[in-house]
Amino acid sequence: MQSPKELKDLLGEHWLDAVDFSVVQVTEYDERLIDASAIRFRLDGVAYTVVEDPDDGYRTTMGEMFVSDGADMKNVFAPVWVAGRWQEKGEHDDGDPDVIELVDIWTGKVVISVGTDYGDEYYPSFVSYFAPENMVHNLSDTD
Repeated sequence: MQSPKELKDLLGEHWLDAVDFSVVQVTEYDERLIDASAIRFRLDGVAYTVVEDPDDGYRTTMGEMFVSDGADMKNVFAPVWVAGRWQEKGEHDDGDPDVIELVDIWTGKVVISVGTDYGDEYYPSFVSYFAPENMVHNLSDTD
C-alpha cells in the first residue's frame, strides 16, 4: 500500500541508507500514461518515492510523494546521518523554492534535494538531486 506524504515529513534528523532513480508511468488528466522521473530514498528504514508531475515540455513540478512499502532498493550504502531542512531562496530567485535538502550532519553538505524549484516563476522545475560525494563515507583525506 502506498501512503501519501508531504515534504515537511522529511524535516529533522534521519538515517539515510539508499537512493535509487527510475522512470515511472503516471496517468494524465485525460487517462493516458506518460513517463515521469522518480527518486526513491530510504530514511530510518522507510522508503519514500517522489515522482515528477510533467506539466509540459518547459515546466515540471513535484507530483506526489509516498511511502513505498516493501521497496527493493538497489543502491544501498552504510547509513549516513542527515538533517532535513527547507532550501533557502537564492539571491536571483523570483519565487520561493519548495525543496527539502537532506544534509550530511558530519560534512554539512547537501546529499539529496527534492521538490519544486520556483527560481523562475514561469518555468518551475522538478528537483531530484543526489550527491553521494557529499556523504562523510565518501570524503577523501584532502576534503
